[in-house]
Amino acid sequence: QVQLVESGGGLVQTGGSLRLSCAASGIRFSINTMGWYRQAPGKLRELVATITISGFPTYADSVKGRFTISRDNAENTVYLQMNSLKPEDTAVYYCAAKRITDGITNWGKGTLVTVSS
Repeated sequence: QVQLVESGGGLVQTGGSLRLSCAASGIRFSINTMGWYRQAPGKLRELVATITISGFPTYADSVKGRFTISRDNAENTVYLQMNSLKPEDTAVYYCAAKRITDGITNWGKGTLVTVSS
């Protein structure tokens, strides 16, 4: 059974930092591109960052220079370090695992990040 479990969300003030974690089980982590997405109230889910199996990251323009995605293949975990948080970063953050062999994507249930002004 595939499980992606996010943690690390919470309430933080503008300018603060949070580190999200996503622990994966039931998948071959090493053949999955991992990603973080977010969905703010009333908005569509959007890509935040992805990281390839070799560790190459990509970021949405809105988070470049503030967020860092990383992965630990030995621990089957992907991280999102979020610095200089802004109120517009408030959203539910979802972890996703996309299998490179067939494109099948699995999702976590999300963790809420709230940035107060």
